[in-house]
Amino acid sequence: MLRIKLNELAKGNDNGLLQTEVWKWDGIGWNEYVPQQEEDFIRADDDLFVTIPAEAGLYRVDYYIKPLEPLQFLDEAEVSGLRAEVLHPAPFKTKEGTLWGYINNEGRTAIEPRYEYAEDFQENGLAIVQRKNSSGLIDSSGREKVKPIYSFISPFAEGRAVVSDAKGYTLIDEKGREVTAARYDYLNSLHEGRALFSRQSTTAGGSRYGYIDAQGKEVLPAVYLDAGDFMNGTALVKAAEGEYALIDLNGAVLHTYKHPFVGNPGDGLLAYQETENGKYGYLNLDGSVAVKPQFTSALPFSEGRAVINTAEDYGNAYGLIDKQGKPIIPATYYEVQQLGENRVALGTPVYADQPYRGSRYVIADAVTGRVLSNHPLLGVNNYQHGLASVYDAKDTYFIDKSGKKASQPPVIAGSGTLSFSGSLIRADIDQRTAYYDRRGKQVWRQNGVIPLRPPYSVLEKKYKPNRDYLVYYPVIEGIADIEVSKTVNSRLRSLSKAEGIGSGGIAQDFSYTGDFAVEFFRKNLLVLELSGYNYPFGAAHGMPTMLYEHVNLRSGRFYTLSDLFKPGSRYVEKLSEIVGKQIANDPQYSYVFPDTYKGITADQPFYVDEEALYLYFAPYEIAPYAAGFPTFRIPYAEIMGLISTEGDFWQSFH
Repeated sequence: MLRIKLNELAKGNDNGLLQTEVWKWDGIGWNEYVPQQEEDFIRADDDLFVTIPAEAGLYRVDYYIKPLEPLQFLDEAEVSGLRAEVLHPAPFKTKEGTLWGYINNEGRTAIEPRYEYAEDFQENGLAIVQRKNSSGLIDSSGREKVKPIYSFISPFAEGRAVVSDAKGYTLIDEKGREVTAARYDYLNSLHEGRALFSRQSTTAGGSRYGYIDAQGKEVLPAVYLDAGDFMNGTALVKAAEGEYALIDLNGAVLHTYKHPFVGNPGDGLLAYQETENGKYGYLNLDGSVAVKPQFTSALPFSEGRAVINTAEDYGNAYGLIDKQGKPIIPATYYEVQQLGENRVALGTPVYADQPYRGSRYVIADAVTGRVLSNHPLLGVNNYQHGLASVYDAKDTYFIDKSGKKASQPPVIAGSGTLSFSGSLIRADIDQRTAYYDRRGKQVWRQNGVIPLRPPYSVLEKKYKPNRDYLVYYPVIEGIADIEVSKTVNSRLRSLSKAEGIGSGGIAQDFSYTGDFAVEFFRKNLLVLELSGYNYPFGAAHGMPTMLYEHVNLRSGRFYTLSDLFKPGSRYVEKLSEIVGKQIANDPQYSYVFPDTYKGITADQPFYVDEEALYLYFAPYEIAPYAAGFPTFRIPYAEIMGLISTEGDFWQSFH
């Protein structure tokens, strides 16, 4: 490791902050940002250092003095509606796992953490929360207004929310009353008093679409092959193969379009194909041609402009056109994102020969096509009130409409998003949540210490050697024997994969995220869940991993499945039989591949709690990927004859 002293650079610069960045050459350019973690960026006795990793390569250190800019604040008119108390959803790490509650504007807990997930409060004073994998509604006092009985609840729109359960989809009002007599295969939110639904046709086969009103009445029957939401009093429906129509709220046909494909209207134009698998152009609402077919894909118009693609063979050559089809931004970009407020993000691959690894973006004026800022961004969100949340290789922050860093704080190291939440700013950075006031002062952040009982606690540590590798791993504090403590925590760090990764770049062909949670704690036994997700760049999906480590806090011993049972017991045979019966008789395991289950192994992945033993399998092992980790609960009462109740494992939590 090379440490460079920076004191001389900072002298005489009292009106600004010394900013430093370390970059590594990746064979193409200076594209790899080298993070300066806390232990590598040291200020002691007025000495300031920056460090270069002990890894072969070409490195560059940039430094500059950033002026102390005046803070940007909303004026009195803008904040007048923000002074009322607003509650904000916040995740807490606890010994029962990560639970969500709500904080107030001062960062104090207003509703205790007890939910598996919690969303923002809506204008009607209700918030969607989850308990036991089901969704319900609460008010700002934390009282349940709708019990958590649904698998899904959408945000309210026009006084109604879409909910679903095992029977299908329906609408509820703000008192939680279901307003439809029937359940539907699909149901969308209300738009202009109409909600799109679908049901299986008993005569023609396949799904058919129709519309219900706010009272749940089917005002337009399910006769359409496809349909969209109402907007400005009209909706596009597919009446038959090769025939689309624009209808009004009562179902009257306003215009008919006989083409193989017609897309939803935007700004009075509709994308269409003149021939099957042909090029795309745009129609006026009356069916006349506005822009002749010439594009390989065409998105809906917004703010008078549309994103189009001209590349053949599913390539990427995106640009921006006006309503006459004239190019505003040439079709040469890998990505073009409309951000609202007359701004677009233009994306080019970070690695030209591996475009699937993501883009770097610059901001352009959507009216003139002029690039406003060439600073490369790695993530961009839509504009709202003149600001957009972005992140680059180093920080997450707001940009203004010039495309440059805004004076509105905060600026936070890491990758993520900033969003306004009442009078606060919510920061979701590197998979952790914090809140800041409008001056950039942090008022709350997710806790990094999980108290167990004195003297034990679990400390969260972060390992992020590069932007494609992020792990939060546990450190157990309070183990009396120092050497045992070191051994335990070294093993946990290794199992969490929080070591041995370089600075990333083109040589690293995957991304990885890891995290942990306390699954169970009782007496001397701590059960930690270590989860991970490995995504090979370019793959259809990544592969999740999950380990449960059972640690005796007094001895530092890690328990295995066999430690739970009497020596010589035939626990593998008995547990295999129990799991086999559950697969055969319990409908919830109908997804298990036929004839794939052959029994468990002696070291089968497992975890325990107060009442039962849980055995689980990895994705694809006995079931489809979508099934996740098939898990089987075995109450201790079923296997007490096999358990070594005098053994160290059992006694650690009894």
